Amino acid sequence: MLFCALKISDMRKNHLKYIFILLILMTIGCAKRGSITGGDKDTIAPVLKASFPKNMSVNFNGKEIKLIFDEYVKVKNANKQLIVSPPLKNAPEILPYTASKTLTIKLKDTLLPNTTYSFNFGQSIEDYNESNPLSQFKYVFSTGSYIDSLSLNIKVKDALEKKVDAFVSVMLYEVNDKYNDSTIYKEVPRYITNTLDSLKQVKIENIKAGKYLLIALKDNGNNKFNPKSDKIGFQKQYVTIPNDTVFEVELFKEKLPFKALKPSQISGNKMIMGYEGNPKNVKLTIKNGVDIIPSLVTQMPKKDSVLVWFKPIKVDSLKVSVQKDNFDKEFMVKIKTQKADTLKINPEFSGNLPLRERFALNSSIPLIKFDIAKMTIVNKDSVAVPFTTDYDEFEQKLFFNFNKEPLEKYKISLMPGALVDFYDTPNDTLICRIATKNSSDYGNLKVILENAKRFPVIVELTDKNGKVLATEYAEKNTQVEFLGLEPALFTLRVIYDDNKNKIWDTGSFLGKRQSEEVIYFPKLIDVRTNWDVEQPFNLK
Repeated sequence: MLFCALKISDMRKNHLKYIFILLILMTIGCAKRGSITGGDKDTIAPVLKASFPKNMSVNFNGKEIKLIFDEYVKVKNANKQLIVSPPLKNAPEILPYTASKTLTIKLKDTLLPNTTYSFNFGQSIEDYNESNPLSQFKYVFSTGSYIDSLSLNIKVKDALEKKVDAFVSVMLYEVNDKYNDSTIYKEVPRYITNTLDSLKQVKIENIKAGKYLLIALKDNGNNKFNPKSDKIGFQKQYVTIPNDTVFEVELFKEKLPFKALKPSQISGNKMIMGYEGNPKNVKLTIKNGVDIIPSLVTQMPKKDSVLVWFKPIKVDSLKVSVQKDNFDKEFMVKIKTQKADTLKINPEFSGNLPLRERFALNSSIPLIKFDIAKMTIVNKDSVAVPFTTDYDEFEQKLFFNFNKEPLEKYKISLMPGALVDFYDTPNDTLICRIATKNSSDYGNLKVILENAKRFPVIVELTDKNGKVLATEYAEKNTQVEFLGLEPALFTLRVIYDDNKNKIWDTGSFLGKRQSEEVIYFPKLIDVRTNWDVEQPFNLK
């Protein structure tokens, strides 16, 4: 009996030992299960396994194309990414709209005979799980007996700005007996590609030999040139294919001829008038019957509109005649009783006035009379400071010109009647206080122009967004100084001012005129406080 008891006890111990080991294994298993990662992330793009008809087919006459991939794919932003060359009038339909291993392209156009078509999908085809794109996948076929295989390389720039727009279309128009200068306004090109969201150099492929017009458009997607909204770049000389040159096109927005839109009343004695082109020096006449009503025209800030100010009169309507260049038109404007404008005058600067800037006053109504005897400028010691004034009627700005000293305080005072607005309302007493900082709070930049091809030139400093911060004009000097600059990183550019009007001039397609040449310094210019920077700029 004792033997049996001992045997049973040993069995229980062994049994408990096995249970203990099993619990340990289960615990380890649970710990391992929590650390499973699922393997390396998939970074491989989808692979095309087959296509029907086969890619690079000839004598194509179908209405449907099937693309079969090795995994589930999805199509993303095909309306932006897919480039069909030559362009189709109606966009093809790509099915299904959900993930699938097979994509079906349904053509909705009648194809041109003996033509090579290229479907470049850009980045639009992605695998379903990880969104890995099948980059720049192309499907090509010909409705004729062979595939056109020639190509052309093009670099796209902006004529003025350093940054180039995204999604610029680059096009070739076949120069044949049907081509003329109006073709690009009415017809789609023979061949097309697109810079998409990042490319600066592109290639048009599957071209046949011939003579072509090369243009680039930042347009609304209809592949036709609309001067009101589109930027254009073009090669003045026709391009002959084959050609191994890398051609360059520079985008610019054409200057539209002046055109006025119908004015409308917006306050008691003020109208607003939209326009196209440049409204500066527009001639405008307001009549009540045969009587001419005194009026003024000023720019509406940050809008393609001008403000038309007219003397108070009780009428139901007024005739407005507008003339500029080749534009001459009359409008009838209904007049209602509305609240009149009130004169408000505000300084353009308050607090610190940068040493490079001029003090200016902005008025809510145009000014017509100035009594400088009722204006004074004194420094912190109450000593009178000599000054002169300039008035820009179109911009409604009164500028004060005086020598500004560093670390100085100025008090600008205008007594009642110093200014009188268009409606004969004088100003109230106005006192503005400004101060200047020390010269050591600014930096100075000397630009040394090397190998300039011609003069005069406009030398500009801009910020990273292209906003002009400082400008100097050089008619023959090769050294240009920017004194008293606020510390910043500047972009430096030079404009060849060929027509000597001191502004950059855009180009014209019909006039076969390129924009005035702009050259950028390749690096940012770092101007710091109390620094004198001397920067050579080789314009060769």
